[in-house]
Amino acid sequence: MAAPAASVSGNVTGAGGTTIGALHGTLLQGNLVVGGPGVPAMESIPATPGLGRIPAGSDLFIGRTNELERLDAAVAGSGRAVVVTVHGLGGVGKSTLAAHFAHLHTDRYTPVWWITADSPAAIDTGLADLATTLAPQAAGAPLEQRTELGVRWLATHDRWLLVLDNLTTPADAAGLLERVRTGTIVITSRQGTGWRGVATIPLDVLPAEEAVELLTRIVRGERPDADLTDADRLCEELGWLPLAIEQTGAYLAQTRITPPAYLDLLKRYPARMFTATAEGGDAQRTMARVWHVTLDRLADTPLAGRVLRHLAWYAPDAIPRTLLVGMLDEPDLSEALGRLAAYSMITLTDDTIGVHRLVQALTRTPDPTDPHRQPTDIAHARDTTATALATVLTGTDPDLPADWPVFQTVLPHARALLDHTHTHTDTDTEPLCRLADRLGVYLDGQGDTTTAIALHTRSTHSHQRLHGPDHPNTLGSRNNLAGAYRSAGDLKRAIPLYEAVLTDAERVLGPDHPNTLGSRNSLAGAYRSAGDLKRAIPLYEAVLTDAERVLGPDHPNTLGSRNNLAGAYQSAGDLKRAIPLYEAVLTDAERVLGPDHPNTLTSRNNLAVAYQSAGDLKRAIQLYEAVLTDRQRVLGPDHPNTLTSRNSLAGAYQSAGDLKRAIPLYEAVLTDAERVLGPDHPNTLTSRNNLAGAYRSAGDLKRAIPLHEATLADYERVLGPDHPDTLGSRNSLAGAYRSAGDLKRAIPLYEAVLTDAERVLGPDHHLTRTIRSILDTTTSGHH
Repeated sequence: MAAPAASVSGNVTGAGGTTIGALHGTLLQGNLVVGGPGVPAMESIPATPGLGRIPAGSDLFIGRTNELERLDAAVAGSGRAVVVTVHGLGGVGKSTLAAHFAHLHTDRYTPVWWITADSPAAIDTGLADLATTLAPQAAGAPLEQRTELGVRWLATHDRWLLVLDNLTTPADAAGLLERVRTGTIVITSRQGTGWRGVATIPLDVLPAEEAVELLTRIVRGERPDADLTDADRLCEELGWLPLAIEQTGAYLAQTRITPPAYLDLLKRYPARMFTATAEGGDAQRTMARVWHVTLDRLADTPLAGRVLRHLAWYAPDAIPRTLLVGMLDEPDLSEALGRLAAYSMITLTDDTIGVHRLVQALTRTPDPTDPHRQPTDIAHARDTTATALATVLTGTDPDLPADWPVFQTVLPHARALLDHTHTHTDTDTEPLCRLADRLGVYLDGQGDTTTAIALHTRSTHSHQRLHGPDHPNTLGSRNNLAGAYRSAGDLKRAIPLYEAVLTDAERVLGPDHPNTLGSRNSLAGAYRSAGDLKRAIPLYEAVLTDAERVLGPDHPNTLGSRNNLAGAYQSAGDLKRAIPLYEAVLTDAERVLGPDHPNTLTSRNNLAVAYQSAGDLKRAIQLYEAVLTDRQRVLGPDHPNTLTSRNSLAGAYQSAGDLKRAIPLYEAVLTDAERVLGPDHPNTLTSRNNLAGAYRSAGDLKRAIPLHEATLADYERVLGPDHPDTLGSRNSLAGAYRSAGDLKRAIPLYEAVLTDAERVLGPDHHLTRTIRSILDTTTSGHH
């Protein structure tokens, strides 16, 4: 009797009569007396051509060329029994592969016999069915006798194929394999270890393009005109798992919805969608049910479920095993990981762990009716993961290159955790807030201001919910959020937030607390960025005085305050105070922090800028080149500060009239800035504006003017019309028009920029004075 049709991705269920209790040891002993009236001599019964029991083939079988070739090569031997195990995650298509292989080779094997082997009793029943199919006169014999007859026939014949589908453990087939020494046996199992002396073929998910093809065939078999836009995105979300794709395709065909609509349902109602089947589907073969059965089999290792719930919150690939250290005592952790890997629930290497994303999604989805997915257990795993990741970052400095590998290790997994919990921020714990805040500071320093703002916003809101507005952790998160706004050039949000944080810090922590001094320093920096030097310089001077008194003259924060004050003097055009102060800061930084500390490198770069501003290009270029070499070595070629050094060096070359070196360097920096920081980052806009200026210096106005115009439009869109950098960009464009002799556009633009500069920056700001001087020269020459 033929078994039911094969599922595209599920384990195929074969017919075999009623399952009777397991006859443990029947096959191992092999000492039953077989004989009596009507019991045939199995050795003399031939294999009838065409005899067999295999699931019906499926026209939905897709791909698996390499796996079929490996399976074919593994069973190519003859003589002694050839045994091959195909193993993998539940739902990955092991049974489908075995069924397809059997149909391809019915001319090679007689018979092909399929046994659903998920228990010893099922194996015994399947062997008994083989005996009665070969010798119908044995039908009246007891089950154990018919089982022995089936084994005896296999042991005395060859050129047959036996498929043991969904075998739970190698031990369940050990007796059969010991007694049968001819023919070919293909085993499918979720267990990937323990197959001593047996060839094994691991089966993974479908390649992306084959997954889309499978989904398309299933849906368009019912709905030829179906809209399958974003089918690739849906298959990716399903982790390219055949079972999930089959069930999803059937659901799409029945409900007549699109892939984006299904994705929305999966996001909003995961528990329901993981158990959803189309009409006629097998409720026992849903994603939720398949893995429930596997975890039931791991009941003798209760920590396995706990570890899997923990892993569900990480990124799916390359989870460092070190991140789990301390979660459980050894050897309990290693044992749990080993058991999960043995049943293909995870993949394990010496150093990393991988988990299928759909296994993770299901494991994270609470279901009060499932003992493996109790809401309290899932919440505990989520919070434990946050604590573990935050602990890894304890004591690290996001500004120090030596600590960056730790942040890079944690980052993908922390982002996964934060993404999985972003709709339930009311459950954020203090460790999760701390994790978001630390990563926000790190990413801000790496130039990813968009993500930094999102992380600091979340940390701020959750800290306020947990502790209230005046808690030091809340104040710290708010200050860091203001800093991310400043990095993004959003001074309209940065400055009021800095001012509010400073007011609260002075009230809550006191005026001399280090965090209060830090807030005051940050606010002064924001004023400087806005061109408001009348407020920036006095505030910097006051902060420096307090830092020297409270922290001491050599404290890193004191050195930072001194550097920032020198920068404000430089912005005001007061190089007589800026340069000596920069030189003193650099000397102290090299002594206190060391020559390779990022802050020391920043001090050296700032001093080079001051030398350039003073017209001392020889010293500026030498120092720029040295700083660039060191930053590339210490920070890496793509760090924002390294890009800044390259941009600064190009500017010094331009000032020295060496456009042959300046322009290619500007072009390279812009390309890298767009790649690393994005096209709208303030540093990228600066690089673009500088390149346009170099083109203008080279007389290439056909490239300079369009680039200046495009850059100005981006400045106005990203930073706003009143940002000092926007005003500088408009001034540059007016200069390009002037160089082209187009005074009809240059003069009105100069006049408009001057009006705005006087309003925003004040009449005495160096940019305002520069614009006024150029405009006076231009208009006097024009008249």
